[in-house]
Amino acid sequence: MCAGERAIFATMHGKERVVAPLVRRFLGMAVAVPAGLDTDRFGTFARDVPRLSSALDAARQKVAAAFAIDPGASLALASEGSFGPHPHFPFLAIDREIVVLADRASGFELVGQHATASTNYSHRIVQNVSAGLAFAAGIGFPGHGVVVIAVRDGQPAPDMALTKDVADHVALGEAIADIIRRCGAAFVETDMRAHRNPQRMRAMARATTDLIRRARSRCPSCAAPGYVVSERTAGLACADCGVPTLAIRAEIRTCIRCDHRVEQAVTAAAADPRYCPCCNP
Repeated sequence: MCAGERAIFATMHGKERVVAPLVRRFLGMAVAVPAGLDTDRFGTFARDVPRLSSALDAARQKVAAAFAIDPGASLALASEGSFGPHPHFPFLAIDREIVVLADRASGFELVGQHATASTNYSHRIVQNVSAGLAFAAGIGFPGHGVVVIAVRDGQPAPDMALTKDVADHVALGEAIADIIRRCGAAFVETDMRAHRNPQRMRAMARATTDLIRRARSRCPSCAAPGYVVSERTAGLACADCGVPTLAIRAEIRTCIRCDHRVEQAVTAAAADPRYCPCCNP
């Protein structure tokens, strides 16, 4: 994983537009997209192909598929996202993006990650065209895409009808009207495919930045990349009474190849008494 190497990127939805320039600039690697690689078989956000594994496993499957289609490639990139309720604020949606860089010969991989609540992930079941168009306007259509899906028992039914890649309001209105005529309602959802969702592309760029940070952080013992903070230890003493608090006392850096570990104290000498369970119970 050195400057001057070439990595193939397992994507068919234009993700290279945000990932490749960053990898090229900060890691010195050329990025190429192999022709004929179908990554939709590992799952789609349009719901026509269910994803049967975790986001990380799906990214690894894409890496394997890229290596299979280009036997001469030594490095491969892949990314995957997942969407759902925020773990602490379930009324908020959250986008989790990962970007994987893998070495064929050694099996060594780096995983960059980014999670954000800056996502338009949402849906609405509508029974008239105007409601569907209003929802689309609210999420930024046509700059952000939407998909229109049939409804069965109050749930999306892509096996009955699915319309994606809608270009304008006229086509969207026609798609909604058609599905309402057939099903009585339409499930209108934000299109979370990367090339149809600029917000997701921005999150992917942040995950790529995290990948680059990991790639540039080398282990002092074996020189492998990926030497980053793996855990944090609480217990920084209160500045007034000296009682341990929940404030971070130290960070532990771990090499993902040789398991070399170093604990480093934080720069703060003591914790603010506002965070002390005794001074401010």
